[in-house]
Amino acid sequence: MPSLKSIRKRIASVKSTQKITRAMKMVAGARLNRAQQRITELRPYALKTREVLVEVTAEGRAALAGAGSSESAEVEEVGADEGVVALDLPDLRSVVPAHPLLEQTPERRVSLVVLTSDRGLCGSFNASICKLAEQEWKRRTAEGQKVSLIVAGRKGRDYFRRRNAPMEYVEGVWDDVSWAGARKLARTALEPFLRHDGRSDAVYFVYNEFKSAISQKVTCERLLPVDAPKKEERAASDDFEVVAEVKFEFEPDEGALLEQLVPMYVQVSVLRAMLESIASELGARMTAMDSATSNASDMIARLTLQYNRARQAAITKELMEIIGGSEALKG
Repeated sequence: MPSLKSIRKRIASVKSTQKITRAMKMVAGARLNRAQQRITELRPYALKTREVLVEVTAEGRAALAGAGSSESAEVEEVGADEGVVALDLPDLRSVVPAHPLLEQTPERRVSLVVLTSDRGLCGSFNASICKLAEQEWKRRTAEGQKVSLIVAGRKGRDYFRRRNAPMEYVEGVWDDVSWAGARKLARTALEPFLRHDGRSDAVYFVYNEFKSAISQKVTCERLLPVDAPKKEERAASDDFEVVAEVKFEFEPDEGALLEQLVPMYVQVSVLRAMLESIASELGARMTAMDSATSNASDMIARLTLQYNRARQAAITKELMEIIGGSEALKG
């Protein structure tokens, strides 16, 4: 049986750990409120942007079926006061269906953008993302596709580095979760899609979609070429029940709108994925630290009981020795 001194040390150590986990839970909870507000405000805007882009693309394909291919676009730096990614786009008015960011081609080369965190202590947050990304990587490779990984977050970098995955690491993404940070990640994600030689046919984002503080959904979502939003996503972006399909009217035309809408869609989607990941990480960390604090309380209770039993046994042993000595003296 452990000595009383060692049990007291363990109790003190667990109490110190409990103070740390409780503090981390409170910090994560305070940051989660702000992160949840940001993603709640941005999510309907991002979904509606994609819905409008899908509608514009559909209109353009219907009106310009069979148009020729366009020149590829390149990502360039923008000024600090601009809100969206600046793309050196070709004239879209006559080639809307073949725009390089919207063109549908068979997926032979695929880029997976994996969003993990820089720090741990957030339960299965990072493990679930990495496992899904690894499954997608191996499944697509087995199907004959060439897969490249673009990883944001040190946990994902370490995970795929140990597995010798074809990986490009984007450093410092989580230092600035803003339009500027989204612009940096968007440039990296678009580069293989806009490359002349060996370009990617599709770009997918693998991240945790925030549902609540205790619930996150690991998602593999295609960023490019753009997909039509799902029915549940469209419902989430509307403040009222849609009773009929809306027919959009464009002014001046679809091409002029796409010149502004395509870069806006890319950066809004990237920022949304980043905010979803941040909120999910904080929710997972708050849940994990709450569980750790509760487990520490249970451990302290067990150690205290063990300490009391050991102390009682020591006292009983001393009393027996005293009684035995007294009886020996009487005899």
